[in-house]
Amino acid sequence: MSTSRPTTRRLTTAQALVAFLARQYTERDGARHRLIAGTWGIFGHGNVAGIGQALLEPGSDDMPYYQGRNEQAMVHAAVGYARQSNRLSAHAVTTSIGPGATNLVTGAALATINHLPVLLLPGDTFATRPADPVLQQLEVPYAGDVSVNDCLRPVSRYFDRVTRPEALIPAALAAVRVLADPAQTGAVTLALPQDVQAQAYDWPEEFFAERVWRVRAQEPDRRELHAAVEAFRAARRPLLIAGGGVHHSGAEQALEAFAEATGTPVASTQAGKGSLPYDHPSDVGGIGHTGSATADELARTADLVIGVGTRYSDFTTASATLFQNPDVRFVNLNITGFDAHKMGAQQVVGDARVALQSFKHALDGHRVPDAYVAEYRAAKARWEYRVTAAYAAPDGDARPTQVQVLGVLDSLVTHDDILINAAGSLPGDLHKLWRCRARDQYHVEYGYSCMGYEIPAAIGVRLAAPGRPVWALVGDGTYLMNPTEIVTAVQERLPIKVVILQNHGYASIGGLSESVGAERFGTEYRFRAPDGSYTGAPLPVDLAANAASLGMRVLRAETVRDLREALAEARRSERPTCVYVETRTPDTVSGAPAAQAWWDVPVAETATRPSTVKAREEYDRQAAARRRHL
Repeated sequence: MSTSRPTTRRLTTAQALVAFLARQYTERDGARHRLIAGTWGIFGHGNVAGIGQALLEPGSDDMPYYQGRNEQAMVHAAVGYARQSNRLSAHAVTTSIGPGATNLVTGAALATINHLPVLLLPGDTFATRPADPVLQQLEVPYAGDVSVNDCLRPVSRYFDRVTRPEALIPAALAAVRVLADPAQTGAVTLALPQDVQAQAYDWPEEFFAERVWRVRAQEPDRRELHAAVEAFRAARRPLLIAGGGVHHSGAEQALEAFAEATGTPVASTQAGKGSLPYDHPSDVGGIGHTGSATADELARTADLVIGVGTRYSDFTTASATLFQNPDVRFVNLNITGFDAHKMGAQQVVGDARVALQSFKHALDGHRVPDAYVAEYRAAKARWEYRVTAAYAAPDGDARPTQVQVLGVLDSLVTHDDILINAAGSLPGDLHKLWRCRARDQYHVEYGYSCMGYEIPAAIGVRLAAPGRPVWALVGDGTYLMNPTEIVTAVQERLPIKVVILQNHGYASIGGLSESVGAERFGTEYRFRAPDGSYTGAPLPVDLAANAASLGMRVLRAETVRDLREALAEARRSERPTCVYVETRTPDTVSGAPAAQAWWDVPVAETATRPSTVKAREEYDRQAAARRRHL
């Protein structure tokens, strides 16, 4: 009796990896998505003959390729794409060994912290060690198998080094399993020694079969759900906090149905903003240090806090000082037990959409008191009045403040527009003030708050949302960190819109420095004064000219009237366009309302400068309100 041998295909390790990735899919709600929709790459000796050749071999139909300028920025672009794609589709990023690989670390940390999938494929030193050391090899006296890529271990959700061709099979399967798992996803790293990338192997055809990874929608445990329902029925002042998990699971409609059925007010974290549109009666705005007065006051008096898809960062909890009701209890709906257990909560582990639907059904028509609804809706109306006042720019010939820039943009956008930001003073202003019109309009990366994220992320978002206006809002400090991907936007003819707000330094940290008694030391972009301090004239930096030199169309706005015209023109533009505006500090006009809740930044316990001594007194007063919820 004869048996046929399994069919094989002879490919290099790199070629096999590309062919495998091209046939991986996710599926949710009956819709299928390509898991790895493209690969970003910068080539050096560690990957040019391996992954570089493998991307060329089949052509762009199998694996689209995007040329980046900075390795960290390529990861940011991939993260922007994954977030806009609801984590159902992602990009890979390949680099050479050495500095190209270590440049991935910041982007990997950002992806993992934000639970967003990205596949990292850094080159690695020779597995066969024909020469030792090779160019860019880190020599570690106590371990011969350590390379610079080991820096990626703590910031990756999965890490493997493929030291033989056949080891790729289990490694690749494990990598895509993690990428497609909503409870585990983040940065995934497959380190690829440059000699192994180019080695040929007879691969089983089964390795290249199409695989569909179904995204789990885990049902909550009945006992956990029952306990949560009982807690809600006993509460008089419940508050729901919508985190990023609401967006990731597509739970916005389930949240809206829950809020309308129960009358529960909904506050949002940075990642959760937009879970309800700003004009929904139950939406009370951002929560925590950068939140609205309405949400923060409700949090202080809430007797039950329902966290949905949130990890309770210090900005959300006001460094554990926000929830002051002595009887406050917590219920957490989360896909992971790790986050569900926080704040001493009653845990409901499961998919946010399924859990909210089950929660609403189990409550069977129960509603919060009518007086409570009237209270928070009146407070919401008062806050909206403050937003309108902050946005107002009565003098069209005046230089705008940063908040007035947001106000003008607010008057021009529709539900199609997407705003991207990550660092500086803008996240605070946006969280407090921005009026979200669509579930995916607000794209503020605040898990890692990484300067330089915005421009490359805008490219990734535009690739995932073709035809929609995408705005990258950046201060001058953030712009100087990472403007290089402007060249990529120009090359790919992606009409992203970049708004540069020139305020001559690190405005956010400058304000923080002043509040903690450090007197804005080292936070402004100025010449040195005769005493050696950076207190001279502002630097004559022309960021608009820089953006133009990289290929962008640039519109300069000196007044509010100019700004309105420039933003409208940029929105219509079919090429990458920058709006450059030098902002005015809000000394004589209304700026953003002050923080409505505290944030713990320790102040020197002993000092001689009066500003620091005074700041420490305020710090001790605020810290006394800290609670540990068990």
